[in-house]
Amino acid sequence: MKNIVTVQDAVTAFADFMEPTAAELDAIELESPLILAEVDLLDAQIITLDRIPNDLDARRIRRARNRVLAARRDLVNRTADAAGGAA
Repeated sequence: MKNIVTVQDAVTAFADFMEPTAAELDAIELESPLILAEVDLLDAQIITLDRIPNDLDARRIRRARNRVLAARRDLVNRTADAAGGAA
């Protein structure tokens, strides 16, 4: 007769490592304006998938792209300032 052994210890052994560290949470918070701008751009692009884009749609996508570029620029400048360099 073979013993049936649970693998509970192996599954929960790494539970502490599954949570994000404080540094990872800070990085997510730093990148959140860019993430939100990219979500807005994706929303604007999704709207135009099932229809022919009109002038308002094109303007919405263009503005969303500009917000993404501005958020990327700001993120690069913040990280460069934190590192002691200039972008």
